Amino acid sequence: MTIVVFDIDGVVRDVGGSYRRAIADTVEHFTATAYRPTPVDIDILKSEGIWNNDWEASQELIYRHFEAQGQPRNQINLDYKTLVDFFQSRYRGPDPNTMTGYICQEPLLMPNAYLASLTDAGIAWGFFSGAMRAEATYILEGALGLSAPVLVAMEDAPGKPDPTGLFAAVAQLEQRHESPELTPVIYVGDTVADIYAVGKAKEQQPDRLWLGVGVLPPHIQQASPERRQAYRDNLNQAGAVTVLDGVQELTPAVIRELIIGH
Repeated sequence: MTIVVFDIDGVVRDVGGSYRRAIADTVEHFTATAYRPTPVDIDILKSEGIWNNDWEASQELIYRHFEAQGQPRNQINLDYKTLVDFFQSRYRGPDPNTMTGYICQEPLLMPNAYLASLTDAGIAWGFFSGAMRAEATYILEGALGLSAPVLVAMEDAPGKPDPTGLFAAVAQLEQRHESPELTPVIYVGDTVADIYAVGKAKEQQPDRLWLGVGVLPPHIQQASPERRQAYRDNLNQAGAVTVLDGVQELTPAVIRELIIGH
C-alpha cells in the first residue's frame, strides 16, 4: 500500500485568480496603490520556502515595498488583523459565512474520477493544506464532491514547511485504511515549502520512505519555457523526486515506479 497526500492550492484547484489575486489586491491596498505585485514577484517570494501562508506573504511584500523606500519595517503602521480581514473580504467575500468572493471562481485541476483511480489501485489519499478548513472543504466536498476526506488544514497544524500536518494526515489515513506500519508516503505540492516539508519529515521519521512530488501550478504552465524551467528547477533543488506538469500525471503506474525506484 502507498499513501499519497495532496496539497490543495495549485494542485487540486487553480488559485491564480483567487488567492494570488487576493495577495495582489491586499498589497496594493496597503501600499496606497503604489505597488501591486506581479505573479513573478509572488513566485520569487514563495521560492524562499517560508511564505506558505498567504496573509503572511502579503504582509511581507508590503514590508519589503516600504523598506525599499527607506522605511524600516518597525516603523510601518500595519495591523495584521486588518490585513487578514481585507484579504478574506476579497478571497472569501464580504460576508465571512457565505462564499461569494474569488474562491467561487477556482477551476478544479483534478476530477473525482482521478481520485477513484487511485482508490481502485489500492492507494490511500488525503489532503494537507495551509488553507482554512472551511475554504478547503468548500472545494473538496462542494466542488469535487468528496465525502469527509482526510484533511489537515490551517487550523489543525503549523504552517509548512513544518511537517506536523503531514504526519497527522498520514496517521489518519493509516488508521482509516488499517495500513501496515511505515507505509511509503508521497506528498504532492506546487511550492518549495511543500517539498521542504517532505525533507523535514524525512529528518524526523527516517525509517519511512518519504517522496516529494512537485507539480507546476497553472499560472506557470502558461508561462514562458524559461520561467517554467526555472520554477521546475526550484522544486527539484528543494528535493522533489520529480516535477509534473499537472497532478493527473501522477497515475498509479507512476506512483509504483517512484516507490520502486527509491
